[in-house]
Amino acid sequence: MHNHPHFKAYLALAAVCFFWGTTYLAIRMALEVVPPAVLISMRFMISGAVLLVIAFLAKANLPSGKDLLLTALFGVIIIGIGTGCLVFAELWVPSGLAALFITTSPFWMIGLEAIIPGGERLHGPTLLGMLVGLAGTLLLVAPSAMQQGFSGPLMKGFLVLQVGCCGWSLGSILQRRHETKAHPVVNGAVQQLATGLAFLGPALLTKTEPIHWTFRGAAAVAYLVVFGSIVGYSAYVYVLDRLPVSVISIYNYVNPVVAVTLGWLFYREHLGLREFAAMLIVFAGVAMVKRASATRKRQTPSGPRPASLDVDEPHIAV
Repeated sequence: MHNHPHFKAYLALAAVCFFWGTTYLAIRMALEVVPPAVLISMRFMISGAVLLVIAFLAKANLPSGKDLLLTALFGVIIIGIGTGCLVFAELWVPSGLAALFITTSPFWMIGLEAIIPGGERLHGPTLLGMLVGLAGTLLLVAPSAMQQGFSGPLMKGFLVLQVGCCGWSLGSILQRRHETKAHPVVNGAVQQLATGLAFLGPALLTKTEPIHWTFRGAAAVAYLVVFGSIVGYSAYVYVLDRLPVSVISIYNYVNPVVAVTLGWLFYREHLGLREFAAMLIVFAGVAMVKRASATRKRQTPSGPRPASLDVDEPHIAV
């Protein structure tokens, strides 16, 4: 097994599947002591700075000028809106449920590509997959929303997470269309630091009582910095360079399972038959969309093609 040519790559993929699945629980634990804006700023300023120092010592090519500004901007859209909305949403919804809501990201990616100039238009198989995913989402959200009302915490969390998925997908599309000579790890470092700086103002203006650190809260923040951002992202970039995208995309299915399991173990977050069935339906919809995308890609002549045909390609995630 150790002699397999891709052993290290599969080990790194396992790290991505596990560590990124655990960040949902770590965020919930960190929010027990740290306000959302402070958590976002602190986490990404530290991780971005550490990665940039490593890149500098390794004499990696750093973006500059317009390239630097665009990379930073796209990072704020991807991480600031995407992960930022996740942090705020976990004030209202359990960590495992938040992970399930985020599985709708591929649908946002496809939809945004369809309306952006130069993107691939929607076609039958893709629309069918999106409708299946929508059915699973409705099964997941509708009963609780009807019980709590549309102003209830679950609906608030769901809507905030959809804004996050939209920002994540839009930023990913823009970043993918942006030509840069810098290494992806360096770009990720710039984007994380830019996000941390963007949330520094809101963090300083947040009117809260002084933070009373607990071992659990401090450990959760440290875990997010080290294993969620630095280790997780580095492992992600490593597997991107060594394994097929179709293999890498398995983390999209494993992360929610890890998050739901840990949420139940540590907080006894409820997951009944309805939630489990809804999760499977959403997964089926995502799989249908990805299969339709792969089929479309094989049928497309060689040469430039819209980014939507790469929906299977995992985008920046931290």
